[in-house]
Amino acid sequence: MHFMLVTEAQGKALLRAAAIATPSSQELRSLDEARTCRIELPVAVKAQVAAGGRGKAGGIRKANSPAELENAFDAIMGMRFAGEAPSSVLVESWLDIERELYLAVAIDSRVGGFNVLYSPRGGVTIEDGPPPLSYPVGLARNFRAHAFRALLAPVESDPKVRERVISIARRLLDIAQANECTTVEINPLVVARGGALIAADAKVVLDEAAAFRKAATASAIAASRDRAEREIRLCEEASLMLVWLDGEIGLISGGAGMTMAAMDAIDGAGAQPACFLDVSGNPTPAGFGLAFDLLDRAPNVKGILVSMFGGGLHTDRVAKTLVELLARRTSSKPVTLRLNGTRSDLATTILRDAGHRNHATLEAAVTDIVKQVGEARS
Repeated sequence: MHFMLVTEAQGKALLRAAAIATPSSQELRSLDEARTCRIELPVAVKAQVAAGGRGKAGGIRKANSPAELENAFDAIMGMRFAGEAPSSVLVESWLDIERELYLAVAIDSRVGGFNVLYSPRGGVTIEDGPPPLSYPVGLARNFRAHAFRALLAPVESDPKVRERVISIARRLLDIAQANECTTVEINPLVVARGGALIAADAKVVLDEAAAFRKAATASAIAASRDRAEREIRLCEEASLMLVWLDGEIGLISGGAGMTMAAMDAIDGAGAQPACFLDVSGNPTPAGFGLAFDLLDRAPNVKGILVSMFGGGLHTDRVAKTLVELLARRTSSKPVTLRLNGTRSDLATTILRDAGHRNHATLEAAVTDIVKQVGEARS
């Protein structure tokens, strides 16, 4: 399955349509709009990106004055979150919070449909606490208030909160089913002074496989690609996966596991990867050509490591592609190669005949590229 995380503003629009309370808000796309924002201060200023971890990355700030709001808008719009530039900033009323809860519905194949998850402790530290309560519903129509109430009773002592959580959970299931979502999560679901429950955040993940029959999903995917930086958009269109990082070793790899192993090896050798660039979706001359073009143009990339494992992939074909690309390449950045797996003996021969070396191990390849980058720097 492929998933599409929509922005918080889009997710909250779905919540409001289902009569779930959200803070007063305004979505801003320019500094002029920030200067005329009418939300009463203080406010929360939030980056609108389809990427997680924005809070810990500084993408959520408090503004107590118009000047602070402008400064926060300017700073957030200049940031990148996993390579993604914010499409806008969501400004919301600062909530007077009594406590924070966690509530979500998510597709779970083990229960044949939806699972309802609840914790009386929400917020950014949710993962540090005990796992949320689980109510395996399956099909949304199987939801039973009395069954959920019985599960909530031991963990949620406030009966008014319990009844409100039950009501919101039912509506989250309606949202998930109507919009073909894999996840609809509210974290935190705030208990405000006075007892009202307000969705302070919204994480809504659409099932991309439903795009052919859901116009809203298709539109969200198109909008996401428009927001993405040019390089990331080019990679998505070419079936490559690119995430820019802060290091100087450009990494071209195949498969998430191999890529993560290579990143760990680079870190272990005292350097840092400049990217996560997975070409397993398109291991062709066009795919590798785009990967080299992007890394050769990136100013922070000082050297390139190609680490490919051939399971179904014939590494001798990869070797032929690399030989042709490297012969045409004009960049002076050093390149180190590691091809392992199916027909890697032929790959080694092809590379050697063209004057290149196929390193015997990933560790040896990493050591070589880190050394070359270090020598070029000194």
